[in-house]
Amino acid sequence: MLLAAVFGAVIGLALGLLGAGGSILAVPALVYGVGQPLQMAIPTSLAVVALSSLGALFPRERRTAVRWPVALVFGAAGIPAAFGGAALGKLVPQRWLLLAFAALMVIVAVRMLRGGENQTGACRTQQGGINWRTCLPKSVFAGATVGVLTGLFGVGGGFIIVPALTLLLGLGAQQAVATSLVVVLINSVAGFAAHAGSIATIDYRVLLLFAGTSLVVSIVAARLSTRLNSSTMRRWFAFVVLAVAVFVAVAAVVDPSALG
Repeated sequence: MLLAAVFGAVIGLALGLLGAGGSILAVPALVYGVGQPLQMAIPTSLAVVALSSLGALFPRERRTAVRWPVALVFGAAGIPAAFGGAALGKLVPQRWLLLAFAALMVIVAVRMLRGGENQTGACRTQQGGINWRTCLPKSVFAGATVGVLTGLFGVGGGFIIVPALTLLLGLGAQQAVATSLVVVLINSVAGFAAHAGSIATIDYRVLLLFAGTSLVVSIVAARLSTRLNSSTMRRWFAFVVLAVAVFVAVAAVVDPSALG
């Protein structure tokens, strides 16, 4: 139980400081740290990510307004996709699902190391709005992609949403992070509902401790985020994600049956 609190704090810290990427560690923490089987860890992770993103959102929403139309478009596209991802995950053997998850973690880490969130997208109008006629298809596609990953792996998808909001739609970095947290919340709730068949097997003591710690830490970390160097934090977190990805891949290849 102590490990659940420790891992919850780590994920809350990452979500609060960076606004994206922290949820990628939730499933490995639950599987390898807490000892849950993968099919239990995924819906538990989604509940933790939903609560943590909600906690990280409140301080940011007051500092920089969420672009609600953008968030709702992304979120609406992701809801049916999350159900599709959950259904797909039930058809994939656990070994391959874990290996695919490790590959996703590598992609996330590389993107975090490369950065690039401050670039300007092509969908920004001169008046500061969004040219939906041009960028709606891109937004729907990106939202659906995030939804599939949410349902399949139990991740929030902020590592895709933030660059999509900045590069495709031209939102500023802080506005993109705040908007991303709304999308993560929507997708996580949808993904949790998609795993309704697994909800009865959830260990709610672990869930409450993990989510409670993550929620509190994410709120505190979000308030501190403007005082710390985000580039340095993102780089160090990326190295942690890479190390965990290697561990997940090796464990899946060597002894996947030990994971439940």
